[in-house]
Amino acid sequence: MGLISEFKTFALKGNVLDMAVGIIIGAAFGKIVSALVDNILMPVIGIMMQGKDFSELAVQVGDASVKYGLFIQNTIDFIIIAFVLFLIIKGANNLKKKEEAPPPPAGPTPTEKLLTEIRDSLRK
Repeated sequence: MGLISEFKTFALKGNVLDMAVGIIIGAAFGKIVSALVDNILMPVIGIMMQGKDFSELAVQVGDASVKYGLFIQNTIDFIIIAFVLFLIIKGANNLKKKEEAPPPPAGPTPTEKLLTEIRDSLRK
């Protein structure tokens, strides 16, 4: 029973659940970026390449076909995803820095007020 309870404690920690949500959102975001690259960016790049379908670019080496067009397309997917994640993390870090700023001092504490009164009375 100890192993099961330890696993339950591990699985229900906030970090594990946050990571799971992040992975699911990341997979969905990857599909969005792939759709952007496949349906918008690559056709434009194909037009610039005199109408060739970019994903079908390949070199035949013997019996093997080296599909470098798919590699380039996946590289563009990765660069877009990495850049957007960089922007998101940078924005989150900027928000954290603003939240962590210490509040300005509100004025003297009651102890400081009492010490000031004692000092002033000793001066007289």
